[in-house]
Amino acid sequence: MDHTSADHFLGTRLRHLLDLLEGDVSRVYTDLGLPGFRSRYTPVISLVNTGGPQSIRDLATTIGVTHSAISQTVNQMRRDGLVELEPGDDARKRIVHLTDHARAILPTLDAEWQATTAATRDLDAELPYPLTDLVDAALRALGEKPLRDRIHDHM
Repeated sequence: MDHTSADHFLGTRLRHLLDLLEGDVSRVYTDLGLPGFRSRYTPVISLVNTGGPQSIRDLATTIGVTHSAISQTVNQMRRDGLVELEPGDDARKRIVHLTDHARAILPTLDAEWQATTAATRDLDAELPYPLTDLVDAALRALGEKPLRDRIHDHM
């Protein structure tokens, strides 16, 4: 059994690709005077800016990630002074509001988002298959049949 082929290290290569993408975006934020800003903050800021204060659950659903993931992101954003959390009508619900600091950096974030979107289109055009389409297709396929089930089929 040959375990040395690069084909066998898909997870490692995907993590490396994600590290390259996220690392460069992080450096752009630093270049723009926003050191420590994380790319995962952008969807939260964008959704709360356009849709008004929202619950963590609603943000998780709209973004397509777990409640736990958004909760962790929002807590870090609170520590970074970008959002405030207020209780909702249900004591268990927390509503995310933007701070004045978050609103002040919206023009910078918008310019970065537009440039990142254009750069992603450029990258997609250089690839044999657009990365954005491939990621969407992989997420759909795994939603229909998780990798765990696929692995068990081969054991």
